[in-house]
Amino acid sequence: MSNRWVVTSRIGGVVATAALAILCAQSTGRAEGTAPAPVFTKDVASILQEKCQSCHRPGYIAPMSLVTYEESRPWARSIKARVAARQMPPWHIDKTVGIQEFKNDRSLSDEQIDTIVRWVDAGAPQGDPKLMPPPKQFPDDSIWNFAERFGGPPDLVIRSPKYTMPKVALDAWYKPVVDTGLSEPRWVRAIEIRPATVKGRRITHHALARLQQEEGDALAEATAGLFMEWAVGKQGEIMRPNSGKLMLPGSKIIFEVHYHAVGEEISDQVELGIYFYPKGQEPKYRQTLGLIQSVAGGSNNIDIPPNSTFVSAGTMVLRAAGRVENFQPHMHLRGKAMMMEAILPTGQTQILSHVNNFNFNWHNNYVYADDAAPLLPKGTILRVTSWYDNTSANKNNPDPDQWVGFGDRTVDEMGHAWVNITYMSDDDFKTEVAARQKLRPGSNNTQQ
Repeated sequence: MSNRWVVTSRIGGVVATAALAILCAQSTGRAEGTAPAPVFTKDVASILQEKCQSCHRPGYIAPMSLVTYEESRPWARSIKARVAARQMPPWHIDKTVGIQEFKNDRSLSDEQIDTIVRWVDAGAPQGDPKLMPPPKQFPDDSIWNFAERFGGPPDLVIRSPKYTMPKVALDAWYKPVVDTGLSEPRWVRAIEIRPATVKGRRITHHALARLQQEEGDALAEATAGLFMEWAVGKQGEIMRPNSGKLMLPGSKIIFEVHYHAVGEEISDQVELGIYFYPKGQEPKYRQTLGLIQSVAGGSNNIDIPPNSTFVSAGTMVLRAAGRVENFQPHMHLRGKAMMMEAILPTGQTQILSHVNNFNFNWHNNYVYADDAAPLLPKGTILRVTSWYDNTSANKNNPDPDQWVGFGDRTVDEMGHAWVNITYMSDDDFKTEVAARQKLRPGSNNTQQ
């Protein structure tokens, strides 16, 4: 990546920060002078509906509901502190570098943050109840998220056997293997995964579904590759137009479900819903998922002494030209930051994404917008760097006096990124690059 691209990105972040500072300064003047302060009904409720209530509503994972004024008002100061620090909603991308256009961006805009801050500073007034927007209607949990888009439920639903988690128990990793039942190749256009019940989400820390199948494709060796993951903030994926994942006859799904006790005995299972392209309709591009280790030699080499920090990096080479679809960091409690870069065959380096405030409680998957997903030539090296903090300065650290190594337990560590890659022929790649440059002249997310 050219220095100009980096500087522009950083300047963009500085400008945005400066703009927010000016906006806040102007807001203070308005609050003290002429313009009225924001009120809950007219100004704040719609923001909470759009960005917060998917979790902050009765019966869901957040510790409080923010649906009504009466529910929200007692938390006003906490709301201000969390949104001003960009801790909530959880979106941990560094806004000063890398790609900033995402299909699933749930962060607050500077203007939305300013509105909430001024509302709280003015005493969190309710406003005219008649100006309250209609309650937001959320999908029924029994209905699949993509059902309306594809005209019905998934074409294939694969379920793990039921598992019962006792009231009190050590964490469990349940790894059953289930046949897909496929007798012919099928192309996948969307996937969902979820605990079967809302109650089951309480005991399910995360759930992986790995696709195991034998094939001779050089781009997808015979291995158990990650097919889909459920975690807080991630439930499914829709493939980009004219791309898909391929499932073969005789394939199997290897579930890996991390359960933890919550003081109540709960039985549940994981459901994997798969939407196929119609028979005879084959997408042009095949999408595969790469697990890019951020530790040389693999996560087993993590070795963090007590009261110390640790930095590591790992790489993966693109075996053909392609498009990088997303970036999903995965570390545990000592994880602090992760960055993905593209090292081009020319030697240039581009920062694609940097999560500078990693939080293990949220498994965010950052899905690039259609016109921003980087197009990279064959031979590009994707480098993932991770930072760990095993000191008392890390508030999530359970014990800075412990030596930390690799392990499945939350108190152990890992370091990798889930990255979907859509591979293309050289001719198709050139066509995609030309279309992108026409759409976004001067774009630095395309390289030939």
